[in-house]
This record gives sequence, structure tokens and C-alpha cells, in this order.
Amino acid sequence: MSQGNYYDNIASIYDQTRWMSESVAEEVADFIVELINAKPDTSFLEPGVGTGLNVLPLVKRGYSVTGIDISQEMLDQFSNKLKGIPPNLTLIQADASHLSFPDHSFDVVLTVHMVHTVSHWQRFLDEIERVLKSGGFYLNAQWITPPARMEFESYFKAILAKGTNTPASSPRHTGNREISVEDYFSKKGYRSNYAVAKKWLVSNTVEELLGFLKVRAYGLCWRSSDEEFEQALNEFEAFCLRHYSSLTTEILSEAQFEIWTYQIS
Repeated sequence: MSQGNYYDNIASIYDQTRWMSESVAEEVADFIVELINAKPDTSFLEPGVGTGLNVLPLVKRGYSVTGIDISQEMLDQFSNKLKGIPPNLTLIQADASHLSFPDHSFDVVLTVHMVHTVSHWQRFLDEIERVLKSGGFYLNAQWITPPARMEFESYFKAILAKGTNTPASSPRHTGNREISVEDYFSKKGYRSNYAVAKKWLVSNTVEELLGFLKVRAYGLCWRSSDEEFEQALNEFEAFCLRHYSSLTTEILSEAQFEIWTYQIS
């Protein structure tokens, strides 16, 4: 299944199966607005915008926001939250790694856990630098998976890997080790800063997390045949009953939203 089709298939369940809530997104937006000293006319671009979780608060506050995503279904989910597309929002269905904008188009470019998904990351960063206005900001961010939830997934990956040719530790995208956004911008004279915009607790029952797997909410769920996946899921549910004692057991741990900020010195 192609990446585009994967996101099309999970668009309707994307938000509810992740751990970034609307209230957290509002607080992250507060942090970003203060971080860059945003003005009313500050413009934002998010390649890989998805359902708009990261920038929806900025749209609601009246900032000019452009979002690109390969999945039209994801973009439709974004526009549905607003009951249409307001004048300050532009949504483009396209490969988010190709930025077809004039030079110096945006004050801020935001990427959230997506640089590793592009095939030519240096070319992509070249494009980000090109479309940034003088004095603009590139914000490279990610949500950190709550550790207990990551452990839960690791158990399932191990079981799933037994019945497929995909190793349990196999990354979703290749080339992660070679990517160094920090080195790229440092060599071009940008100053950088790291900050944790928000920490928050994420709680799910074992049953809820099993439900997310059953609807194939994550990329790891699409790597095997239907038969292999169902067999692994049945085995994993039995494992969860032994390991967690009950499907109603709460899995609680801390997530965080990290931002690396780059601005020309």
C-alpha cells in the first residue's frame, strides 16, 4: 500500500488514535506565537499538514496558514473541522516535499515529524530555506510518543514480525540515520534553539489501544497480509491479558512536543 493510500485510509480515525489533543495544540500554538513573536500578518506553511492538528489553532486566530499534504482525505478532515476553508487558509493536495512557491513566501515553515518521510531531505531543506522570508523561522518539531504506549507497540511489533518478513525494529522510513537538520542549517549560518513546548500525560486502557490496532491506525499495521495481521492481533490480545492482567488496565505516561528553531544569524 502506498503512503498516500495509507493516510487516505486512516484519515477519519487519525486524530482519535494519536495523543495530540486539541487543548494541547492550543497550548503549543501559544508557545509558537510567543517564540517567533508573531504579528497579525505572520504567515505559516506546514508541509505534511494532515488533519491540521498542529496549525488549526493558528487558523482560528486569523493567521495566514498554508498546508500541503499528499492525502486529500486528510485535508478533507482538516476542512471539515472548520466547516469549510476560511480565507486565511490554503490547502494543497500535493507531495509535501515539493514546495511550489515563489522565493521568500513565508515567515514560518513548520514541519512536525515529517522530514524523515521525504526521499531527498537535503533538497527538501533547500526548498524550505528558499521559501522562507528574510528573518523567518524554520520550526522542526515532533510529538514524542508516551513511553508506555511505545512499549505497548513494541510488544505487538515483535509478535507481528514473527509471521512476516519485516523485522520488529524495522523503521517505517529509510535513511533516518543520515539526516542531520542541525548540521544542514548550522553550515548555512543559522542559529538554532531547542525547546520543549509542552509536556502532558496520555492515558489509554489496553482495550482502547488494541482497538486502534484493530482499525489499522498505524503504518506498522499495513506491512503484512490480512491473514498475518489478524493472527498476530489475536496472539497479541492473549498476550495483553497475561501481561496487563485486564483489558481495562490503564496505560499512563508522559508525551511531549519538541521544537528545534532555526533562524538566520
